[in-house]
Amino acid sequence: MARTARVKRDTLETQIAVSINLDGSGKASLDTGVAFLEHMLDQIARHGMFDLEISAKGDLHIDAHHTVEDIGITLGQAFAKAIGDKRGIRRYGHAYCPLDEALSRVVIDFSGRPGLEYHVEFTRASIGGFDSELFYEFFQGFVNHAGVTLHIDTLRGRNAHHIAETIFKAFGRALRNAVELDERLGDQMPSTKGTL
Repeated sequence: MARTARVKRDTLETQIAVSINLDGSGKASLDTGVAFLEHMLDQIARHGMFDLEISAKGDLHIDAHHTVEDIGITLGQAFAKAIGDKRGIRRYGHAYCPLDEALSRVVIDFSGRPGLEYHVEFTRASIGGFDSELFYEFFQGFVNHAGVTLHIDTLRGRNAHHIAETIFKAFGRALRNAVELDERLGDQMPSTKGTL
């Protein structure tokens, strides 16, 4: 069974299209108008081994806020759709990723309960022209629409680019762990409740 999804989101502020294959090879095709975010989305695809296509047109003449948040929302919807009823997935995933002096930890649970614990301090307000505050908006949008509990902690770091990259690499790897099929579990639900 193919674990794929295509999702579109059209508002007065943005038009987003996301296509994902959870069992891909790490290929990304990204056209969002936000270069640094594309660099981070590429980390999700490569380290998660997801095939990911994202196109976005947004009101970038105002700023990148709506575009970044709506990409997070649409990506979350795509993950939820591709996973389906969650039978057989590992459910939990975690990863630590370093880049030189920076180190971040990401832990995720496909619990059906949206929750974000985000403990990140950037050393600069802007990275390559990208407002670092918008990463929170991206992850909040993802969490709300994927129905996941997500903990993101930067444990150390001086270089803001390195900090961001460790977060997204760890996020991709944690996602990969969580959505992988567990052959020992078979088609069982990974919950004592029998539902997620």
